[in-house]
Amino acid sequence: MYDPISLLFLIIFLFGLLYPQIQHKTLLGNRLALIKKLEKKRGTRVITMIHRQEKIGLFGIPFFKFIDIEDSEEILRAIRLTPKDIPIDLVLHTPGGLVLASTQIAKALKDHPAKTTVIIPHYAMSGGTLIALSADEIIMDPHAVLGPVDPQLADSEGGAVPAASILKAVEVKGPENVEDETLMKADVAEKAITQVKQIVYELLEGKMDNEKREEIAERLSRGHWTHDYPITLEEAKKLGLKISTDVPEEVYTLMSMYPQSSQRRPSVEFIPIPYQSPRGSNQS
Repeated sequence: MYDPISLLFLIIFLFGLLYPQIQHKTLLGNRLALIKKLEKKRGTRVITMIHRQEKIGLFGIPFFKFIDIEDSEEILRAIRLTPKDIPIDLVLHTPGGLVLASTQIAKALKDHPAKTTVIIPHYAMSGGTLIALSADEIIMDPHAVLGPVDPQLADSEGGAVPAASILKAVEVKGPENVEDETLMKADVAEKAITQVKQIVYELLEGKMDNEKREEIAERLSRGHWTHDYPITLEEAKKLGLKISTDVPEEVYTLMSMYPQSSQRRPSVEFIPIPYQSPRGSNQS
């Protein structure tokens, strides 16, 4: 027999053990219910790819979560399960990831016969931009951003080096003044840029003329910006991309159901309700 104090501690222990699992299942159920509501409203299949626990370096991309093969397998499966006459909405929030996985998703989305839409509530960088380019329609929040798709090559210290920067270094020093290893990296870098540029060019087929496709592919893949450069809505439109800002309200609610890790201390706090302007105040 347990004494009352021991029993109380046992109950508290079991509650602490089970509560996170119950909370997670409840959150998952709420997300699925909201996805079904959005599907009914828009007449689409809704797929989400939301990477919320990302860590982004200033000029590199050391990611905690990113687009990987598991993501591409799941999204390809979802697309295969979608009848050809049903449109697809992909809600996308990602810092990028593997070119292979991003390309698989992008091409599968482009090949879907019905209309495809990528919805970006906050950002879709690198591989996320590659996926967005494949869609028939891009919907972005007015302050959401895309990013360059220039390839990054792994270096000896486990980081990433822009392929364009390797080529620039060889160009400045001259091929005769660099080591063989650097020349080999430059060869790989040139191939990587050419391949990514070709992928972008193909994804833009049917959306604009060939000259414009070539211009955008060159701009996004050749290293004109740092890899984490935020391409704003206005800049994306200047590039020639057709983008609207009609993000469904359900998408913002859905994003709040993908919280960051509970281990992090919140750095932003506010009362999460809409406010109304005071009566009689001057509006500018």
